[in-house]
Amino acid sequence: MAMEECCSTQLIDGEGNFNEAGLEQCMKAMKLADQGLSYAVVSIMGPQSSGKSTLLNNLFHTNFREMDAFRGRTQTTQGIWIARATGIDPCTLIMDLEGTDGRERGEDDTAFEKQSALFALAVSDIVLINMWCHDIGREQAANKPLLKTVFQVMMRLFSPRKTTLLFVIRDKTKTPLEVLEPVLREDIQKIWDSVPKPPAHKQTPLSEFFNVEVTALSSYEEKEEQFKEQVMLLRQRFFNSIAPGGLAGDRRAVVPASGFPFSTQHIWKVIRENKDLDLPAHKVMVATVRCEEIANENLAKLASDEDWLELEEAVQSGPVLGFGKKISSILDKYFSDYDTEAVYFDESVRTTKRQHLESKSLDLVYPAYQAMLGHLRAKALNMFKEQLEQALKIGEAFAGAVRDCMETSLAEFDHGCVDATVQQATWDSLKTREKLRRDIDNHAASVRATKLSEISAQFEKRLSEALSEPVASLLDAGSRDTWPSIRKIFIRETDSAISGFSSSISGFEIDEKTANKMVENLKEYARSVVEKKAREEAGQVLIRMKERFSSVFSQDSDSMPRVWTGKENIRAITKDARSRSLKLLAVMAALCLEETTDKSEEKTDKIESVLSSALLDNGDGSSAIQERSVSAIVSPLASSTWEEVSPSDTLITPVQCKSIWRQFKTETEYTVGQAIATQEASRRSSTFLPPPWAIVALLILGFNEFMLLLRNPLYLGVLFVLFLLVKALWVQLDIASIFQHGALSGILQLSTKFLPTVMGILKRLADEGQKVGASSNNANGSVQHVPLQDQESDFSSQGSSSASNLTYSSSLTHRQVGNVDMRVA
Repeated sequence: MAMEECCSTQLIDGEGNFNEAGLEQCMKAMKLADQGLSYAVVSIMGPQSSGKSTLLNNLFHTNFREMDAFRGRTQTTQGIWIARATGIDPCTLIMDLEGTDGRERGEDDTAFEKQSALFALAVSDIVLINMWCHDIGREQAANKPLLKTVFQVMMRLFSPRKTTLLFVIRDKTKTPLEVLEPVLREDIQKIWDSVPKPPAHKQTPLSEFFNVEVTALSSYEEKEEQFKEQVMLLRQRFFNSIAPGGLAGDRRAVVPASGFPFSTQHIWKVIRENKDLDLPAHKVMVATVRCEEIANENLAKLASDEDWLELEEAVQSGPVLGFGKKISSILDKYFSDYDTEAVYFDESVRTTKRQHLESKSLDLVYPAYQAMLGHLRAKALNMFKEQLEQALKIGEAFAGAVRDCMETSLAEFDHGCVDATVQQATWDSLKTREKLRRDIDNHAASVRATKLSEISAQFEKRLSEALSEPVASLLDAGSRDTWPSIRKIFIRETDSAISGFSSSISGFEIDEKTANKMVENLKEYARSVVEKKAREEAGQVLIRMKERFSSVFSQDSDSMPRVWTGKENIRAITKDARSRSLKLLAVMAALCLEETTDKSEEKTDKIESVLSSALLDNGDGSSAIQERSVSAIVSPLASSTWEEVSPSDTLITPVQCKSIWRQFKTETEYTVGQAIATQEASRRSSTFLPPPWAIVALLILGFNEFMLLLRNPLYLGVLFVLFLLVKALWVQLDIASIFQHGALSGILQLSTKFLPTVMGILKRLADEGQKVGASSNNANGSVQHVPLQDQESDFSSQGSSSASNLTYSSSLTHRQVGNVDMRVA
């Protein structure tokens, strides 16, 4: 059990090697790091085989190896051993040093003695100097070299710590301690005075460096029980040794327990390198190393803290309520742990390392803070978008809605930033707030552009619907007041649209320059609608002209279809139809939207006059040679622009008008020719009787034949039969319709249909005759007389049926012959 409690280990071996691993393991077993400054270090030095280890084992209940007297007086302790005193509070570390003046190292090898003595003075709070009672008062006794060594090495310390020197007089004789102590103190003072000192410590008294205490013990071998009793009394002095009034109550420059392993190792390294030991610098160095270790340990704990890891993971997916308080609590925990562990180290070093710990810790959590700000910014931006959308839906003015929603969103962001504030940090969220403001401004600008675009598109659509059909209808009419009417509609609809548009964009608080530009764009769009529609109609002007010509030419003033009876003046009608078509061409030749009513009518009249003089007047009643000669002299249409008309307003150039008119005349000549042919056919079909003189001549010259028929009625029967035959042929061949389109075409059709028609009639008569003979035989030879009128009616009906069956072929032939007739004409 004692072995476990005292945990002894060799700190430095006989060759001067420092046992770092053994010390670390021993310190962990002792839990030395938890002691802070509440610990003391006691070491012992003295001649070899003077009972040092025995004294320590009895005084502190350690288990250092003791000399076996039966095996001779030899070296027992090699190097320096360390253990913990058992049952003493505060924690007390005991170091057993190798004895001096040993024969094993010889007379000249005193280096290790000085090094170990310096190490003990630099590390220990209390140094026990073990000496024999009978050596006191002797000049060359063993204690003199030992004390001289102690004082000499003390001078190598830059700023020696105040150490308690407890002289333990062994094997006390009958001489009282009160007599021995003055002699011992006098000898010590002499040694101190004789030791060379640095100039800074020439006048420094011994008490500045040492507290000298003296105690005496009886012989362990002769008076063991008394020795142990005295040791137990001495042991009581080590309880609360670091308290004021204790053995080490006025100690200075104490290294915290957690830095003891590193401090001892560094001190021994400096001593081994035979350098002067600067204790204050050493203290700062130990504080620097140890505070940095504590800071790194706490930083590592922070990085692996479960609460922090959960918070870091949570903040990546969304905002965390109470983020700042949670982070501050976690940081405060590890900063407090650092303060607790490093409280005993040098204040300046401790503060510096704490600042480094704070900086690194804040660097560790800063990405999470930035992520939190990012979520707050995204949340505020989404809030702005949603609120703005709702505000616009209920009809709020755009600019006012943007201001209100922006204030609400920024306030929400500021509230979230307050909640996310880390107490230990001085981070500023202004950059993120400015970015949020820029995002809000960009979104507001985007929405404004979209809304303005929608409003513009809405009014453009309204203008397009309001202008397209009326403009097309007016252009189709092609009258003198077409463009003034279009301009009135254009101005009325444009003003109405601009008024509504200005009212719609008033809530956007657009600057006057931008608003005027948008209004001008709307005007330009309205004009482009009219221009586009005018150009579309101009592209179909030939169709419109033919429709206008057909309407005027084929219908009378009451809009009834004309019947060409022969009384109509086709030339005048044709000229009027072409003149009106030319009027339509003149209207569509140029865009007259900007002019006033008088100017637009004047411009249209000028174009119409040019077209009429160049096309209509020279186009009728003039030969081709004469037209070419006139065109050679003056050609007003040999140009790409109209007079007083800008190229941008030109819809149909003069050259194009000439080409369109030529094509128009070509495509309408057929209609005129058809009308002329129809009129001539109508005239012929209306004269069935011969002239009066022919009737008189027929009566005079045919008087004898008429009298012959009266005298012989059989001729009348023959003539009646011939009349029926001719009537049947007339109906069957549809003579009236054949000759309706001219004599030549009628003769041609009649020549092809006459013989087949006659053969068909004769065949039917033969078939009827056979049916009548068969009927007579079935009636026993009785003859049934069929009235002549019935036969005629049957014949007529059959002829009509045949005629109706041939109607389609007759009409087709009629059209073909009519075309031939027109070409011939």
